[in-house]
Amino acid sequence: MKFNQIDIEKWSRKEYYIHYMNELRCTYSLTVNIDITNLKAVVRKMNKKIYPVQIYMIANIVNQYKEFRMDINSYGELGYWDEVNPSYTVFNKDNETFSSIWTNYNRVFSRFYDSCIADMGNYSQSTSLKPKQNEPPNFFTISSLPWVNFTGFNVNVFNEGCYLPPIFTIGKFIETEDSVLMPLSIQVHHAVCDGFHIGRFVQSLQDLSSNHKEWLF
Repeated sequence: MKFNQIDIEKWSRKEYYIHYMNELRCTYSLTVNIDITNLKAVVRKMNKKIYPVQIYMIANIVNQYKEFRMDINSYGELGYWDEVNPSYTVFNKDNETFSSIWTNYNRVFSRFYDSCIADMGNYSQSTSLKPKQNEPPNFFTISSLPWVNFTGFNVNVFNEGCYLPPIFTIGKFIETEDSVLMPLSIQVHHAVCDGFHIGRFVQSLQDLSSNHKEWLF
């Protein structure tokens, strides 16, 4: 997958990148609730698993916006990938550990879903942290905590503060008689992603859920 190097000197975000990478290096996170009431009902009627649907939705929106595909490559160059793949956790109930696996992203939901289900089936009983080999460099991470609904979540990455890809954590659904909400924690690096970009992402994700009939079938 192509990596597009950014010329920082000509980049409109140069001042912000330098400030939040060199002068006040920081990441931040926030947690939102995505309304998936109708989506979850339809997924259940289709006899499909909800986790691959969640992964697809997040990956779909991530691939719409460059801010969420930013990275520093193996040569230390700043840029963004044309497309990124989700790397996500699967839980092993027998030994109470998890594995981190990945699935190639596909814009066609049915194709992605089938690939994701196959990967989960192949590796859900693994006792290794990363059992699927040859993970591509163009990935971002998703984890799921289906046991806890949370209002805040933070991942502390100790790598000199230069990790640019977003980190997503899905919580336990908040269910009432009238609605189903999906807690989602989004962690980003301020050098490449501002509050505006987070807001746009959240709205796009909510729209994708609300308009599920356009892509789910």
